[in-house]
Amino acid sequence: MKQFLLIVCVALLGFSHQAKAQWVVTDPTNLVQNVISAVQGTTTATNMIGNVQESIKIYKQGKEFYDALKSVNNLIKDARKVKKTIEMVSEITDIYVNGFNKMVSDPNFTVNELAAISTGYAKLLEEGGALVTELKNIVTAGNGLSMTDKERMEMIDDIHAKMLEYRNLTRYFTNQSISISYIRSKEKGDTERVRALYGSPSERYW
Repeated sequence: MKQFLLIVCVALLGFSHQAKAQWVVTDPTNLVQNVISAVQGTTTATNMIGNVQESIKIYKQGKEFYDALKSVNNLIKDARKVKKTIEMVSEITDIYVNGFNKMVSDPNFTVNELAAISTGYAKLLEEGGALVTELKNIVTAGNGLSMTDKERMEMIDDIHAKMLEYRNLTRYFTNQSISISYIRSKEKGDTERVRALYGSPSERYW
């Protein structure tokens, strides 16, 4: 237990240097309206909206858990990697919402391509949501009692690494999708419009 307390204290010291909250507040609900406007009245639109709504659900569940950690009297809630892991759900959602919102208004993508892209995003968020559920089970007192401090921290490290991979995959997936539009815009001589829509690679936070 002493070793675990030491680990938590070290984590808190690292976290205390970050003054502002890291949960990215985004509005995934506005994406639904944009999808409806772009591809309304089709089965594909229905599928895309379903993907967006499921993503909203995962985002909200992550936020609820993140907020709950502030009031739960449990030392593990203060471990830096626990908070960082949950915060990445908001990052993944933000990358998805901002990137896909622009793609929906981009004529370089077909409706079927947009549907495939939205499915890819939904899958990444689904995997991230599953990791949050797993993390929640680990930090819950009832489940935590059956694990040693070392085992608990190892599991948290593993989940953090997986979530980081999904966050990076979301960035990569977004940039690769955007690159398709750039290639097509070059063929049409329309690169300025696409650059204005997405910004240059150095300007895009994703």
